[in-house]
Amino acid sequence: MISDTGLVLGCIPYLNCVPFFACLEDNGFQGHFVAGVPSALNRLLQEGGIDASPSSSFEYARHWRDYLLLPGHSIASVGEVRSVMFFSPVELSELEGQQIAITGDSATSINLLRIILREFYSLKNVTDVVPGEPIETLIARKKPALLIGDRALRMALKPPEGIKVFDLGQLWFQHTGLPFVFALWMIRKASFNQHADQMVNLGQQLLQSREQVLADPQNFVAAAVESSGINAEVIIDYWKTIDYRLDDEHKKGLKLFFRLCQKYNFLADEPELNFLT
Repeated sequence: MISDTGLVLGCIPYLNCVPFFACLEDNGFQGHFVAGVPSALNRLLQEGGIDASPSSSFEYARHWRDYLLLPGHSIASVGEVRSVMFFSPVELSELEGQQIAITGDSATSINLLRIILREFYSLKNVTDVVPGEPIETLIARKKPALLIGDRALRMALKPPEGIKVFDLGQLWFQHTGLPFVFALWMIRKASFNQHADQMVNLGQQLLQSREQVLADPQNFVAAAVESSGINAEVIIDYWKTIDYRLDDEHKKGLKLFFRLCQKYNFLADEPELNFLT
């Protein structure tokens, strides 16, 4: 149940979210946190279990009438993203007729992969399935598969022999010249009236937190190394790779993604971008 006394934020336990949350309380945030993978937080947002969260851009597209967006914030890439990775024993053009193992953690990444294969590589007969065994195991057996988050970052550092690695952020940029927005900061409209002042303050608090972390990443990386097992230098480089902005070019990329989702019947209609003002 959503708190009556403070905002309840979804918190994704991935390295790319550390800049948002590491200094949030130091900058005045006094609410509560609920941790979960993107798909779990999507459900909580829709059901009212949390008030706001960095969440899948595809989740926004599916239920956009229920949400407001915090302006200026996203998890995006302009080129490589390094944590939304496709692993394959063959080139993308050779995947026709094959089945791909996908993560159930993020609808955005799944639909981005589907669009890349259909729109940019003209593949008409590629299916996908969430497997009943770890995706890392399938990749080691030379099966094509999608990984996201810290697991993708780790696997891409040392892929199995004979496995090609494709960065979906880079592929999108290569074919469109636009940023790709993987996640947006979304607010439930039903929560806004109850927490209007806190919602307005949240945007500035998030900005201050991410600026502090990115200005002095060495001060925050030790905890990230401990939780992820990934080298500090790799993590800091990764934080610098992620684009946390949401400007006009990002919005163009987002709208193109939504149009292509509609083209391939992943979305019933094209959503509007409704921002908190």
